Amino acid sequence: MPREIHLNAFDMNCVGHIQHGLWTHPRDQSCRFNELKYWLNYARRLEAGLFDGIFLADVVGVYDVYGRSADAALRGAVQVPVNDPMLIVPAMAAVTANLGFGVTCNLVYEQPFLFARRMSTLDHLTGGRIAWNIVTGYLDSAARANGLAEQARHDDRYDLADEYMSLVYKLWEGSWDDGAVLQDRAAGVYADPSKVRAIHHRGAQYQVDAMHLCAPSPQRTPVLYQAGSSARGRRFAASHAECVFVNGQQKEGVRRIVDDIRAQAVQLGRRACDVKAFLGGTLVLGRTEKEAKEKFEDYRRYASSEAALVHAAASLGIDFAKYDLDEPVDTGKSQAIVSNIEAVTRSAGPQWTRRKLLEQMVLGSRQAPLIGTPASVADTLIDWCEDTGVDGFNLSRTVVPECIDDVIDLLVPVLQERGVYKTAYRQGTYREKLFGHARLPPSHVAAQYRSAS
Repeated sequence: MPREIHLNAFDMNCVGHIQHGLWTHPRDQSCRFNELKYWLNYARRLEAGLFDGIFLADVVGVYDVYGRSADAALRGAVQVPVNDPMLIVPAMAAVTANLGFGVTCNLVYEQPFLFARRMSTLDHLTGGRIAWNIVTGYLDSAARANGLAEQARHDDRYDLADEYMSLVYKLWEGSWDDGAVLQDRAAGVYADPSKVRAIHHRGAQYQVDAMHLCAPSPQRTPVLYQAGSSARGRRFAASHAECVFVNGQQKEGVRRIVDDIRAQAVQLGRRACDVKAFLGGTLVLGRTEKEAKEKFEDYRRYASSEAALVHAAASLGIDFAKYDLDEPVDTGKSQAIVSNIEAVTRSAGPQWTRRKLLEQMVLGSRQAPLIGTPASVADTLIDWCEDTGVDGFNLSRTVVPECIDDVIDLLVPVLQERGVYKTAYRQGTYREKLFGHARLPPSHVAAQYRSAS
């Protein structure tokens, strides 16, 4: 029996996210990102299409590597301006009943005690539909904005993240027992003090003595996403992640990353099926091949090469503005997204140039679009799942809302006919819908912090 394919909308609370320049298309509505109604309509659409969730990216700096200035990012709306992704979640949850919400938060700049409270609050308000995409950042501009001269080294950020996770696990999993809340009106007792305890954390980075301020939420710990595919990132994912987000143009590379993370997870006492993998994807759909190609060519006219290079420069840690079109690019020892350097090298070869990079950016990003009819695209998605072991796809937007409507109206029915897409939501929390249980399983590293009672 074929595995069920999971779909997330991959977006950001900004104008230009992945496919840069397409905000200039006359039918695109992403400039309405400041309007709450825009997000409410978006959430309703996704739930009507039985999407598993909306995965919200975020950055807390600006892209100023290209030309050593943020000017090009501002001109092209390259993820700036960008609003807080957490604040739109309760509103979207209020108009939906099943849609999950994955929120990217950079732990390097989040005080863990207060962050744990915000996530528990969101889990309560959404009825157990919140997920956290754990990131450690890659922008020096974000470090400077938060009082640092520059960001820490790549692997050092993951060392900090390991301690951070142990601290928030103590708060989410160990501070309150499940039976602590009594709500006994007659006795005038709301919570049993004997079932609530302060946690005591003494680490290299953090010292906390406090009880968690929130009573246990439906999931306690949010569903945990992680997107690092470097060697250190994979080790972190094997320990913590329930869902991993991978990118790549070649199946062999994606399969290798997914297999490695699951193998490491098994070595840590988890099951391979405890880790679901989502592949980044961009779809351009048409009822016929001709219609799909015409739509792609229409979109392509609005793509911005400069904006694409601005984003790539920041995520790769390389200033492409200083290189001629065919001049070899020195990757050096980047402290940005190491897995992105590795992915480009796999696709463009060990010696790549601006020209080679631009050849991949047909719609304003390095993510090559999948163009075709619902039947042909469905075949390709199924093949990717079978050949690489991924469980689903994070679909980035092109021209909104029509790109989402195309998936819902054209692709979803075909996937359902093939028996690889749900026809109704399962009951329960986000984690229950994905894994069949509301709380993290006993094999997860967080379980060690649970109260013995």
